[in-house]
Amino acid sequence: MSCLISVTTPFVLGIALGGALAGCSSASTGAETSGRETPAKAVQTEAVRREDVKRTVNVSGTLAAENEVTVSSQAGGVVSRLLADLGDRVLAGQVLVELDREKLQYNLDQQKAALARSLARYGAAEPGKLPPIEQTPDVKRAAAELNQARQSFDRASELNKRQLVPRQALDDADAALRAKQASYDMAIQGAKNMSADVDAANAAAKLADRELRDASIRAPFEGYIQRRLVSLGELVKAQMPVMSVVRVDPLKVTAEIPEGLAPWVQGGQLVDLQVDAYPDRIFTGKVSRISPTVNAQTRAFPFEALVPNGEGLLKPGTFVKVKLTTDHVEPVVTLPYAALQYRYGVNRAFVVQGDRIVGHELKLGDRLGDRIEILGGVAAGDVVAMTDVDNLADGMKVSLKSPVE
Repeated sequence: MSCLISVTTPFVLGIALGGALAGCSSASTGAETSGRETPAKAVQTEAVRREDVKRTVNVSGTLAAENEVTVSSQAGGVVSRLLADLGDRVLAGQVLVELDREKLQYNLDQQKAALARSLARYGAAEPGKLPPIEQTPDVKRAAAELNQARQSFDRASELNKRQLVPRQALDDADAALRAKQASYDMAIQGAKNMSADVDAANAAAKLADRELRDASIRAPFEGYIQRRLVSLGELVKAQMPVMSVVRVDPLKVTAEIPEGLAPWVQGGQLVDLQVDAYPDRIFTGKVSRISPTVNAQTRAFPFEALVPNGEGLLKPGTFVKVKLTTDHVEPVVTLPYAALQYRYGVNRAFVVQGDRIVGHELKLGDRLGDRIEILGGVAAGDVVAMTDVDNLADGMKVSLKSPVE
């Protein structure tokens, strides 16, 4: 660059000289600055790749108890003992509430006495071992008398044929035989009635025994007490609720599968669950039931999955995130999740082109571990920058480090 200075007067000479020198200095500095370039940023890279992946279904669900029941009393009485309370773990058949047994015991004793009287009249020792009706005392006596009357009639008939006895004697023998036959028939009917009495007394005794046993209200299955509904000394009537019992191992997850994904889910398929209480822990369950019809409101198929809960960490009613890995395999384009730059609601990745990077807006699919599915924006084989992604800019000059393995 050259500077031409024209001088007319000494004063003007000083001003012009100073300004010209300053202008020359500024121009020289600008030329030096424009000659320096921004150094290239060293970045690691990785190629966008195509791979086959098993599709996953991510839905929300709710944990529920597989078995939950409100236990009711089958007998009436006053609560004499409470043997379980809220939160207690109980076993199948364990007594929860004990009712007063005194009146029930008296009723059982009375029915047993009635049964013993019926057995004695019938001539038996046990309800299940009754002798044949023909072997009862009254029937045996009536049978013997009938047999004797029949023999008397046969003798009178033979003698009358020989005209050794008058006709009146034969008629008397016939009348006696008919009377003894009637007595025998009555004895048979009486024995049948006594047999029925034994059966009735036995049933009444069994019912009284059952009522006595029902005074001990028991847990129908292993679980935990969810609610206690009666107090000590309270009068309980039949069919009155006394306790609520819930089984928490296993629990079931209830959720819905979107209509389009339903063919990907099968019974027996494993599911992964996450709950807010244990964010770093994965619980595993298994699909147990799938509805055969779609929910008309949500256009989704309800399903259930059983989840082991031996430690009791999961609680019924908890919200859960459900992930099902299906057997449906699709080829997809993926890149590392770390290669994404998210800014102003837009996801971008920077593709290396020569010694520069070019930002590409991305359309994202499913998250696949440390990678993410790309539905649009880059293609398989494109090389993307992986270093300091948040500070990269479109058109930035870069130099390449060794690719990320």
